Amino acid sequence: MTASLSDIAERAGVSVKTVSGALHGGAARMSDETRARIKAIADELGYVTNLAARGVRQGWLPLIGVVADELITSPFATEIIRGLDGAARSAEMAVFAMNLSGNRNVASVLEEVRRFRPRAIAFAAMYHKTVALGPDLSKSVGVMINCREAAGRVASLVPDEEEAAAEITRYLVAAGRRRIAFINLPGILAGELREQGFKKALQEAGLGPVAVLPAVRRTIYSDRAPTLVLSHLTALMAADTRPDAILCGNDRVAMEVYAALRRLGAAIPDDVAVASFDNQVEIASRLDPPLTTMALPHRAMGRLAAEILLAADGGEPMLRKLPFQLVERSSV
Repeated sequence: MTASLSDIAERAGVSVKTVSGALHGGAARMSDETRARIKAIADELGYVTNLAARGVRQGWLPLIGVVADELITSPFATEIIRGLDGAARSAEMAVFAMNLSGNRNVASVLEEVRRFRPRAIAFAAMYHKTVALGPDLSKSVGVMINCREAAGRVASLVPDEEEAAAEITRYLVAAGRRRIAFINLPGILAGELREQGFKKALQEAGLGPVAVLPAVRRTIYSDRAPTLVLSHLTALMAADTRPDAILCGNDRVAMEVYAALRRLGAAIPDDVAVASFDNQVEIASRLDPPLTTMALPHRAMGRLAAEILLAADGGEPMLRKLPFQLVERSSV
């Protein structure tokens, strides 16, 4: 038979309200000694919190709901969930996610999440983009992760794409590279911002790009789109002024660049340095030589999102840009 709050109260010689306060963070005042004694008795009796009853009393369950915009289909982007879950567990909360994909729209998925009566709701995207929620839906979302709300109504945590590109470009320049080409991700916000940072850093160094080229034939990047990497590298390496470094839009593009350079007889990094973004470890660490890349701040975004969601006052909606981390390997 499961122990109840009344059982614990009777054993401890206190009121049910005091027991609830000790175990569930209620408003009842008590000494640290009393709180510790109640928790010890609860453990001895095998008490388990009745989450359903607690939810009825306070109007929410100790849950953080996540509307996952294709996030859980991306192996490296799941670091967002890991960061969020780690911070939530410290606050004795749990995280659950519902995937937004196919024919499901944001409104229907949000409604499903709300049925579980979570303490707070986050919206997390697989890649950095702008999301239009609308005034009614935005009221239900406490924070946007890896994306930004179009009208600025929701606190948004995004990677600092522009500064990351500037940092990795400065790193290439500091390594003595002067003829740098960028094979970028067309049609997406991350690619646009990274190109700005790339050009800014080159301008600071008094240099210009050898070329900025799209990685795929489509106007919007997809890793399933027909690749242009080999044709670009063939033309670049046949030119009078060959690049001495290739910056890649992501680690998948870098993997193709490695294959193309090998096919063309160029050695990495002796002939051409290669650098990238994302730090997909299963790719970057296993390339030969291992790839120097900028690691996305996914776990940090998850942790910070939990802090925002669980704060008594979430504060004003704002856009926060989190820094990437340079992961130095052997490709530069």
